[in-house]
Formats: sequence, structure tokens, C-alpha cells
Amino acid sequence: MPLPPSARHLQHTRSISVLAYQRDDGLWDLEARLVDSKPRDIALASGVRPQGLPVHDMTLCVTIDTALTILEATSRSDSTPYPGECERINSAYAQLVGLNLMRGFRHAVRERLGGIAGCTHLTELTAVLPTVAIQAFAGVVVETGDGAPASEAEADDPSKTQAKPFQIDRCHALRSDGTAVRQYYPRWYRTPADLAEPDASK
Repeated sequence: MPLPPSARHLQHTRSISVLAYQRDDGLWDLEARLVDSKPRDIALASGVRPQGLPVHDMTLCVTIDTALTILEATSRSDSTPYPGECERINSAYAQLVGLNLMRGFRHAVRERLGGIAGCTHLTELTAVLPTVAIQAFAGVVVETGDGAPASEAEADDPSKTQAKPFQIDRCHALRSDGTAVRQYYPRWYRTPADLAEPDASK
């Protein structure tokens, strides 16, 4: 139950936004931005930061291909608590190049940019990139499926069967034996008994 407005007072706002762009050359750009602000003047070690001016305003940009591999990575720090110091680490984010967003990405980021090897806030932005990329690709690069029952042609010729939608079995709600899959993707629904059967192809 929410508290009445008079019982709480805003102290801090963090906003994270990500824009995904499909490029004319077939690549994709993801631009992730983090902004921290407070509703009052605050005293930092580097001086007073007036109300309305962000403590952090940082952007991480990566270019990926449709296999989700990072081809280019840059970052910028437009507002920081330690001007002239925080910005020095921006070039380190070029180390993201070559990583794949879906194969050991978060572990590789920790190895390359964890602790003093990176900026806490820019590194935090890397965590949202994999799921944002998949959302951006949905229906454009990745087949999400329409949930319709198998067509007559598919029933007659299994080779024409639509591929299993990417999102199935990638979260709790869309597990193969779940209610959502049974309702919205009936051709991919499997009963718990089906899932327990050994795979004859192995």
C-alpha cells in the first residue's frame, strides 16, 4: 500500500534510458544514458552542485551486428562528481569491442572493466545492453512468432514450420509448459510430461 505523499520526500532521481537505432549499413547502434540528479543543491568534494544540474550524466554507445557482437564502443561523461578525473576512463570502454552480448558478456565486462579498471556508472550501463538489443531486434532481426496455430501447409510439410520464437524458455512467464505459452503460442506448448520425456535424438 503506497504511503501518503506527506510521508515521503524525494531525495534522488536516477534515470537510465537506451535508444536503439537500425543503421542503413545493416548494423545497429545502442546508446545508453544514465543521469543522477537531486532536488536541492548538494555539497560534493569538488564543490557545490546546484539543484537541477546532474551529478552524473554519462552515455555509453556501442555498435553491434545482427549476431550481437560489439564492433565499436565509445563513452562520454558530460557531468561527473570529479571533473577532469572521471572522464579519464572513457577510452577504456573500447575494450567492449569483440564481446558478444549473449555469450559471457557480463562476466567479460567484470574482467575488463570492474573496480578501478572502469567507471561504476558506465559499467552499470553495460548490464542493460543484452535485453535492449533483443527488444530492438524483435520482429526485425529475430523472429518472435505470431502465436498462430500451425497452418495447413506446415502440417503437410514440416520443413515449412515456423522456427520456435526466440523468447520461449528465456524467462519464467514464457516457459514451454507455462500458461502464457499455452495461450499465446499453442503450437510450442509442452506439458510437464512432454518435457520429462527423454530426447530420442540424443
